[in-house]
Amino acid sequence: MELFTYYRSTSSYRVRIVLALKGLDYQALPVNLIAPAGGEHRQAPYLGINPQGRVPALRTDEGDLLVQSPAIIEYLEERYPQVPLLATDLVARAHVRGVAALIGCDVHPLHNVSVLNRLRQLGHEEPQVVEWIGHWISQGLGAVEQLIGDEGYCFGPLPGMADVYLIPQLYAAERFNISLEAWPRIRRVAALAAVHPAFIKAHPANQPDAP
Repeated sequence: MELFTYYRSTSSYRVRIVLALKGLDYQALPVNLIAPAGGEHRQAPYLGINPQGRVPALRTDEGDLLVQSPAIIEYLEERYPQVPLLATDLVARAHVRGVAALIGCDVHPLHNVSVLNRLRQLGHEEPQVVEWIGHWISQGLGAVEQLIGDEGYCFGPLPGMADVYLIPQLYAAERFNISLEAWPRIRRVAALAAVHPAFIKAHPANQPDAP
């Protein structure tokens, strides 16, 4: 498999965690989102891979090109079920997917670089942009804190799909100087992930395009 990725992209980070948890080999193909010429994601070669011009994208072993991290993650879960990210119980699966969607649909998109750049283009000063970021991340993590369990990872002793979404979001929180002090459950999950080999392997600092 080939993963078109960017080291600091939280959606790419999610997919890297899944690949690592499942022990799947892949080739990382970095896409520079901040290249001087305007970013490789905006150039014709990459737009031919993903017309939206975003990462990640995954080329499967069979040669199919997949886009959007939720779709890629669900594909990997179904194609390689031997290390499951979801429980067998339908209600438990829905709880996990609910936390993943809260982060992937309601939190991350609001501080995506394209949204932040649009706010700047509309005349918002940097302190306003920073306040925007802090508001939405804090609101989302406050909800996650109430939805996850009291022991282990988000929903038990093994990492699953909710953790795949949460840990990259915490990386974003760290980047924007958002304290986790108010959320002890989240801090517990973060501590477990910090020493787990798959999460370490997928971390932005350990990617080939990290500066």
